[in-house]
This record gives sequence, structure tokens and C-alpha cells, in this order.
Amino acid sequence: MSALQDKFKKEIAKSLQASLGIKNINAVPVLSKIVVNMGVRDALADKNNLVKGSEILAQITGQKPRIMKAKKSISTFKLREGDEIALMVTLRDKRMYDFYQKLVTIVLPRFRDFHGVSRKSFDGQGNYTLGFSECTVFPEVDPSKVDRVQGLEISIVTTAKDNNQGYELLKALGMPFAKEEK
Repeated sequence: MSALQDKFKKEIAKSLQASLGIKNINAVPVLSKIVVNMGVRDALADKNNLVKGSEILAQITGQKPRIMKAKKSISTFKLREGDEIALMVTLRDKRMYDFYQKLVTIVLPRFRDFHGVSRKSFDGQGNYTLGFSECTVFPEVDPSKVDRVQGLEISIVTTAKDNNQGYELLKALGMPFAKEEK
């Protein structure tokens, strides 16, 4: 069991229950999964780019990524249905909590002029999405070995009923939100 997962069960869940006014401890929102997506640039031109992206995503998450295919054809992008264009990893349980802790304590503070993440990236059901323009902010990725800058998107899926519960959960788990401007 991850240290953050253990702390959540022992301390954070009880404080969230009190702050959100929830009677049943089992109704307290929790993290259910973290999905990491990477759309691979020029995957159609060179299949090697997909392999390199796969290696980077495997280093970052500690799990082998799944190759995603195009759902429909788009002629302006020379894209056909079924073309391999993206990578995806779904993290759960211990790996999810370890990844979240690394994201909050190591990766986000590495950004230059970082003042916290936006509160506007919730989807209405308490899930949160972060986008990175490059993956070299992760400590596992050696910038000298990366020949092409790849972006990625991290979706944090929770069991929260609304954005407020999701915000309270992520804040309790240490997500550095930006101060609200009036």
C-alpha cells in the first residue's frame, strides 16, 4: 500500500467527511483511476515515433501503454480509421497513488513560474484534467535522449458527485491549486 493511500484511509477520509458534511464514511469521494494519454506526433509518417513514445510513457507511469487507434477518418490530416495514433495508460490502486504523489510533489513544482494549477479544469462530475506540452518535466525522462517533444494529458477520475467535492478531495491529497483571483 502506498504511503499516500495509507494516509488517505487513516486521516484524509475522516477530515473530508467532516468538511463535506457526509454522514457515511463510504460516501466520501476517492480517486478511482488516473488516465495518461499521449497523442503521438507524426505516428503515421514513422511508426518508430510510436515506439519511442511508448517507451517514454512506460518510464513515466511504470506500466506498458495501450496503443489507441483512430475512431474515424479525417482526410485533411491524412488519417484513416484504424490508424495507430495515440498511447494510453490507466493507473489504479498503488500505482495510481504513487503516480499522483510524484505528480504533486515533484513534477508540478519543477515548472518555471509555477503558481498552482487552475480550478477550471474540472469536468462537472469532479474529475480533473491536466495537460503538459512536454514530458521532460518528469524525472524519469532523460531530456538528452528525447529527440521529439511530446505532450501528454493526465485525467484524474474521482468518485465525487460534483466539482466542489472533487476540488476538496484533490486539495486534501495535496494538489497545489492556484489562488483565486477576485
